[in-house]
Amino acid sequence: MHRGRLEAFSDGVLAIIITIMVLDLRPPHSIELGSLKAVLPNLISYALSFIYIGIYWNNHHHLFQVVKEVNGKILLANLNLLFWLSLTPFATAWLGQVGLQAWPVALYGSVLLLSAVAYTILTIALIAHHGKDSALAKAIGSDKKGKVSMALYALGIVLAFVAPWVSYGLYFVVAVIWIIPDQRIEKVLSK
Repeated sequence: MHRGRLEAFSDGVLAIIITIMVLDLRPPHSIELGSLKAVLPNLISYALSFIYIGIYWNNHHHLFQVVKEVNGKILLANLNLLFWLSLTPFATAWLGQVGLQAWPVALYGSVLLLSAVAYTILTIALIAHHGKDSALAKAIGSDKKGKVSMALYALGIVLAFVAPWVSYGLYFVVAVIWIIPDQRIEKVLSK
């Protein structure tokens, strides 16, 4: 199968995820500027989740620049990624409604971790299909950034029960690490 259908479907799902998240935002009932303070946790959790979905969309696009075709395993791996990402609005809403409490922060981190694991599985499936000497395999390399990110998510999940603020801070750190698009694929393509 050509990769175009997978990319189009993924783009659509990611667009819907962002739409669901923004629909959960409710403006305050007051016209006073100070009334925004009550919805600030929702706005912050939405902003972080929007950044994460944007990061996945961007890196998914870069990943598929070097992909020629997809097979059934790749389709399933991509659906696995989309499943975990589709839980982002739920985790975002709970976190935004109750604030930085242990279980919502841990759930949010779990969705981030499982999305990262699913992205890694997708990458492994793509490399297996295209070969260990493919441009994709060369570009991904040892994926240190991905491994560090998953370790920080796992640490954040554990710390959520001790210091939820620290956990949330770790999730922000990972977003900052990935906010600049992954240049590994671009470098391989330019050679």
